Amino acid sequence: MAEIRACLTDLEQELYSRNVRIPEVGIEGQLKLLNSRVLIIGLGGLGSPALYYLAACGVGEIGIADGDRVDLSNLQRQILHGWEDVGREKTDSAGRSITRLRPDLRLIPYSCRISEANAEEIIAPYDFVIEATDNFDSKFLINDACVRLGKAFSHAGILGMCGQTMTIVPGKGPCYRCVFGDLPPPGAVPTTREAGVLGVVPGVLGAIQAAEAIKYLLNRGRLLVGRLLTWDALTMHFREIPLPEDTRCGICRTGADLQPSWSNGKER
Repeated sequence: MAEIRACLTDLEQELYSRNVRIPEVGIEGQLKLLNSRVLIIGLGGLGSPALYYLAACGVGEIGIADGDRVDLSNLQRQILHGWEDVGREKTDSAGRSITRLRPDLRLIPYSCRISEANAEEIIAPYDFVIEATDNFDSKFLINDACVRLGKAFSHAGILGMCGQTMTIVPGKGPCYRCVFGDLPPPGAVPTTREAGVLGVVPGVLGAIQAAEAIKYLLNRGRLLVGRLLTWDALTMHFREIPLPEDTRCGICRTGADLQPSWSNGKER
């Protein structure tokens, strides 16, 4: 485990000066970020901006998990990767890109697909999880593992010119399964390969996910807990949908006695 940071270096004071000047951050908040660990699962359209902004803002350790390799069709939206990265493991490509921005970042790569066998082991060390995957199997799997472990995470989904995001904090609102039930039948929802996606859509949603992670780590502001935020790029319309908990949910009801890992009596 990395040493707990108690002060900023002269270089960091300059690097993060715009963060520190924000009243909700300050030096104390910047140190919280430097001492925090975030896991990003999926290094595509959503994970790319999330990784860039979390690294740039000073999160101390970031885990990156993806079992895919870079494909030419990824470059339209997955800004971590370039032409020279086609065929390369996404964790390798992402690592090369992000260390140019943040050479001191503690980056932990997981070049594998998240599965029932490894999900909890990979997720357990982290303070917050960015769910940036492109398939329902992974989304439900990550939800279930995070709820069992009491780990907060941000979900996002994209298709065409639209996207959605919500934040799940176990014990503090509905989980992904409360809202979406169970896996949809095969073929019921088109994939981005079938329906396409405008490149800027995951850029906007991934940046929102990064903002949610930062707010959670700083214990500031109001998270998207119990609220689904949707965005239509065509109309430039944001919509917020209130989400109730499902009292019959087999996942978060089973773990209802779990307290959020950040629980300290303060509202997020």
